[in-house]
Amino acid sequence: MSQDAPLDPLTNTLRPATDAVLTIRVIKSFEFRTTKNLILKHVDLTKTTVGELKELVKKDILTAAGFKPFRTTKLDTMKLYTVAHGSKTTNLIINFDNDEEWILKDDTSTLAAIGIENEGEISFFDGALYEAFKADPKQSW
Repeated sequence: MSQDAPLDPLTNTLRPATDAVLTIRVIKSFEFRTTKNLILKHVDLTKTTVGELKELVKKDILTAAGFKPFRTTKLDTMKLYTVAHGSKTTNLIINFDNDEEWILKDDTSTLAAIGIENEGEISFFDGALYEAFKADPKQSW
């Protein structure tokens, strides 16, 4: 590749913030690494709030194929898992980094305002189970 050739744009910049794709990592169990991804298309990051995203995901879980085991799971906490082209954690189920910044606590904030971008991955889980797993991160099979 020549030094003068333009670089290909990153995929997270190819779609506008008004038409983003998000991956929601729905976590049922940290200990047993029970998780399933829900892909949300056409999300308007400039208007959708954290609270609206939580409700949208809960609604989709009730009807989406393959989510029956997750329908009774308590889901109350969202945390940024990774951004497109960012580094990933070595823990396969959840990242323990930056709880203060990456846990989405304000349900009234828009996704764009808190830094969520196209192709971002967000974990959705029971906050109490997360705190217990963080205190003793053992995994069972």
